Amino acid sequence: MYDTLLIALFAFLGSAAAGLLGVVVLRALRRRSLMVSLMVVAGVTVFAMLAGTLAVAWAMFLSEHDLSVVTTVDAMAAVVSLATALLLGRWVVASGRALAAATRSFGEAGSFAAPEEPATAELADLTRELELTSARLAASRDRERALETSRRELVAWISHDLRTPLAGLRAMSEALEDGVVADPDRYLRRMRTEVERLNDMVGDLFELSRIHAGTLALTPSRMSVYDLVGDALAGADPLAREHGVRLVGDGIEAVPVEVDGKEMSRVLGNLLINAIRRTPADGTVAVEARRAGQGVVLSVTDGCGGIPEDDLPRVFDTGWRGSDARTPPAGAGLGLAIVRGIVEAHHGKASVRNVTGGCRFEVTLPAAQPAAG
Repeated sequence: MYDTLLIALFAFLGSAAAGLLGVVVLRALRRRSLMVSLMVVAGVTVFAMLAGTLAVAWAMFLSEHDLSVVTTVDAMAAVVSLATALLLGRWVVASGRALAAATRSFGEAGSFAAPEEPATAELADLTRELELTSARLAASRDRERALETSRRELVAWISHDLRTPLAGLRAMSEALEDGVVADPDRYLRRMRTEVERLNDMVGDLFELSRIHAGTLALTPSRMSVYDLVGDALAGADPLAREHGVRLVGDGIEAVPVEVDGKEMSRVLGNLLINAIRRTPADGTVAVEARRAGQGVVLSVTDGCGGIPEDDLPRVFDTGWRGSDARTPPAGAGLGLAIVRGIVEAHHGKASVRNVTGGCRFEVTLPAAQPAAG
């Protein structure tokens, strides 16, 4: 038993010396190629075994012949181990270089193509993450391009919509100054209408800028959907009468919600105005409110005849107007973008889908928590 412990001690001391030397070498070469590190690890393993064997052999006073046999066996093991480490290192380095080249093309071309050569599990995980990142970046670029397109369209449309009333105001003011107007009151009424239109447009732009900047401040309070929809219907009734459209609000449940009343009134007002203007005379615009799971769904259904399927994903984009019209009541294409921004600020969701004879805009809001007893 004593001899066995002594042999183990000598073997441990010899192997520990080789291991400590290997740690020093690895630390010195830690910034070099992975293949060099693998060679060092393989060398440390073999030399640790060799050092332990030699320490035991010298302690046991083996003959020179036996010592040379042991040394030869260890040397052959070292050659095989180092050759295996070299092959493994070359394969890992080649996989790493292929991944680096693919990553470089990712930065230059904007898309990532995974290397065809199989890699280690860690490099394969990194490859999958790069593929997911590439897909996310591609989707982000698509969204950015769509936003840039909508911004350019918005600038063009706003420029036109501002220029038209301003040109009219200039012409009417010059006519009034020259005294060539037979009915000045009519011109003044028309000028006031154009000023109100400009004021509404500027107000929409300001609201949209607050939404995009994330500075839209909400003051939520608990209220009934019934009251919220009732106020919106009352506000939209004069426009509906002017266009000969019938407003229907029969399917409204008295469900409590916790929202900013002013902002949600704007949401419903924008949806109702949009629906009324798109619905032909003698048509119907229906408003409903119902509980759905943990939320409340407000819907406005019009008689516009439907929206092309290709345009449905763009309905809430800034500047989308559904047609190339540039004259009222087309608007600047901000109303539905404001709707989505306000609804999302309430942690809700705005959507649209086609129904028979028209389309239905739906606003889903979280239901209010039960009042504390």
